[in-house]
Amino acid sequence: MGQFLEEAEEIIRRCKTLAECTEEPGHITRTFLSEPMHEVHRRIRGWMEAAGLRTWVDAAGNLRAVIGNGPRLMIGSHLDSVPHGGAFDGVLGVMLGIALVKRWASQPRDWGLEVVGFSEEEGVRFGVPFIGSRALVGDPVMDDGVLDAIRAFGADPAQLPQAAIGDDVKAYLEFHIEQGPVLEMNRLSLGVVQTIVGQSRYELTFRGKANHAGTTPMNRRSDALAAAAEWIRSVEWIANERPGLVATVGRLEVAPGAANVIAGLVRASLDVRSDDNAVRAGAVKRILMAAQDMVDWRTVTATYEQVLDVPAVPMDPAMVRALRTAVRAAGYKAHLMASGAGHDAMILARKVPSAMLLLRSPGGISHHPAESVLAEDVEAALAVGRRFLDNWRPS
Repeated sequence: MGQFLEEAEEIIRRCKTLAECTEEPGHITRTFLSEPMHEVHRRIRGWMEAAGLRTWVDAAGNLRAVIGNGPRLMIGSHLDSVPHGGAFDGVLGVMLGIALVKRWASQPRDWGLEVVGFSEEEGVRFGVPFIGSRALVGDPVMDDGVLDAIRAFGADPAQLPQAAIGDDVKAYLEFHIEQGPVLEMNRLSLGVVQTIVGQSRYELTFRGKANHAGTTPMNRRSDALAAAAEWIRSVEWIANERPGLVATVGRLEVAPGAANVIAGLVRASLDVRSDDNAVRAGAVKRILMAAQDMVDWRTVTATYEQVLDVPAVPMDPAMVRALRTAVRAAGYKAHLMASGAGHDAMILARKVPSAMLLLRSPGGISHHPAESVLAEDVEAALAVGRRFLDNWRPS
């Protein structure tokens, strides 16, 4: 379309500029309230204040900015990254929010706009995700390590209750890269999220008996790794039976970990996701039973511990309709989809009507240095955001 191409290119430049703020030179690694986040805040505050926003940092380390008075719409995403991540995951949504302030200010409004850069979403530094957005819904993370990090950053954990949003925040809108291949496969720039999938995460432990690899006959072995490997194949079979269900074993710890020693212990992660809570629960049950099946005929034991259980979160129907209308009005196809990744919108949805617009991820790549966006897709998101602001009213 070309109308907002210059703004789209500036948004992309800003994202790449923020990628310079990292804990590891040569890589994009920026965890919860790590030292580089000070520079991230400094740069973004400059852009926010130049746009006319009033800025502050709350007790959870969220960078927040407001323009206007009265009830308001919140637009945001997160500023942290995974280790060796990409330049656009999270940050793009904040840059789009700042860019949309110009549209908000172009005509008289009886409501305000808030842009927020959440301090944490990925769960990397302390193994707890959504530290930033949880504070906004009145569910702050009170882990000792998190509280120490807040103090070290210069904030006061005693003020965490004041970070919660009040009744003046009426809705939340998040822009985010898709982090998957669906939009690209369908040759679409944008997708409107109906549901953010539920997630179940477990840690499984297979215990056998370490022994000499050369002298122990095959029929006398208690090989924990062989049992785990067979179980992983079962995980794939079960996940492939239902469209939209995904299950991943992403991490293995093998002990003692020597080439000439039979593995006596294996710890494995399990991540199961679906937009249907019943499907997810059923799959988890079968996968855990498959682990016990290994015990029945191999001389190993298998135990498990649940570390996360998050139900699927539907986006607000009225917000979804408004976003679809804006997509169509901007001249694009309004494609409805589920988000396979977790997002701050699923936390804000506990308290306010929430919606998400996803942008195409070239190559389906995310959480990787090759992560990118197309200027034409950022331009499309700007056009949709402007249409949304023109028609949104606080309820």
